[in-house]
Amino acid sequence: MPRATGTKRAILDAALQLAATRGITGTTMDDVAELAGVAKGSLYYNFSSKDNLFEALLQEGVGALADTLGEAAAGLNGRAALEALITVLLDRIEANAGLAKLMAAEIFRTDRAWQKTLFALRHDALAVFAEAIAEAKPATAAAGTSGLMASSVFGAVLMAGLEWLVFEPERHRDEVSAAILESLSGGLLASLAPPRPRTVT
Repeated sequence: MPRATGTKRAILDAALQLAATRGITGTTMDDVAELAGVAKGSLYYNFSSKDNLFEALLQEGVGALADTLGEAAAGLNGRAALEALITVLLDRIEANAGLAKLMAAEIFRTDRAWQKTLFALRHDALAVFAEAIAEAKPATAAAGTSGLMASSVFGAVLMAGLEWLVFEPERHRDEVSAAILESLSGGLLASLAPPRPRTVT
C-alpha cells in the first residue's frame, strides 16, 4: 500500500497522534480535522467515516510493518532470521511509538469494523516470525505450534519495545534485543536454581 501524501497524510498523522494518547474511542473526527488543519468537508472527502479513517491508518501502518519484516528476514534462516526480525521490529517501534501503542491496543480487538483487515495484515507479519521459529526449532513446526509461538514473540517484542521507550529510553536498542532473545532462548529459566523439594511435616 503506497504511503499517503498531502491532505490525506496530514489527516492520518493527526489521527495517529490523537489515538496514541486518547485511544480511538476518545478521538473524534472534529479533533482530527482541527489537529490536521483541514476543514471537516475535506476530512470526510478523504475518509467517509471514523471507521474508514482508522482502517486506512492501521492498514498502512501494519501493512508497511509486514513488508519490512519480510525484507529483514530475506536470505536468513532460523535464529539469524529471528534476531533480524526482533531488531527491525524494535527499530520500527522506536521510529513510530504512536503506531506501536495503537497496535498494542487494537491488535487483539474483535469488535472493530476493521477487524478483518487488521487480522489479515497481522497474519502476514506473524507468518514471517513463524517461519523463522520453525526453522530454528523444527519441533514447533511438527507440533503445529510455530504460529502460536510467533504470536507470543511478536507480542513480547511489541510490549518490551514500548516498556523500553517509556521507562528505560536510555538503553541502547541492542540491549533490549539481547534481553528479549535471552528470555526467548530459555536463558532466564535455565539460570534459575531448581525448586527445593517441599518438606512434609
